[in-house]
Amino acid sequence: MRKHKIIRLFVILTVLILQIIYLAATVKENYETDNFAALLSIFLIILIIFFGYHYLDLHHHEYSYEKISVLIWVPIGAVFCYLISIHVGLGSVLAAGVTGTLASFVPIIDTNSEYLKKLPNAIYCGAFVGMSSVEIMPTMGFVIIAGTIAGVFYRLSKNVFIGIGGKLGTIAFAGVAIVSLFNWMFL
Repeated sequence: MRKHKIIRLFVILTVLILQIIYLAATVKENYETDNFAALLSIFLIILIIFFGYHYLDLHHHEYSYEKISVLIWVPIGAVFCYLISIHVGLGSVLAAGVTGTLASFVPIIDTNSEYLKKLPNAIYCGAFVGMSSVEIMPTMGFVIIAGTIAGVFYRLSKNVFIGIGGKLGTIAFAGVAIVSLFNWMFL
């Protein structure tokens, strides 16, 4: 039971820290000359996020994780979307739409399969990773690593952020942000 609480706390804190850093950087960029306005905006954003996390019921009280056989479809969806976006030239929005639409037909292969019913969400989460631009994800290796990290978050966050819109995009953002951060720090 303690292990599950630590994993849940890790997922929530990682997403929280990424949100705060991203929003703070955005605010700071927009208020380069006025530090007081930037600091006030950052403080208000942190306060709103804190109250949102503290007072909303963001997860079930049971602990379960998505199967590994499902999470491998996140990087597959990322690679598929990235290939369509970059190499076919459709652009990221259309590529994500094509990926999500094709993923929605996967359960039709066997309507009795519970496994196939779980794949469209995983593939679509990967599509959000694959929407990244070439400046952020310059090679297929970056896409695969970001998709894999997003897949791990997808697995761990099965019962976290229930009913909150944007969960798949937030998971994808976490994967891409972590890979970009490591790329910036070490390469």
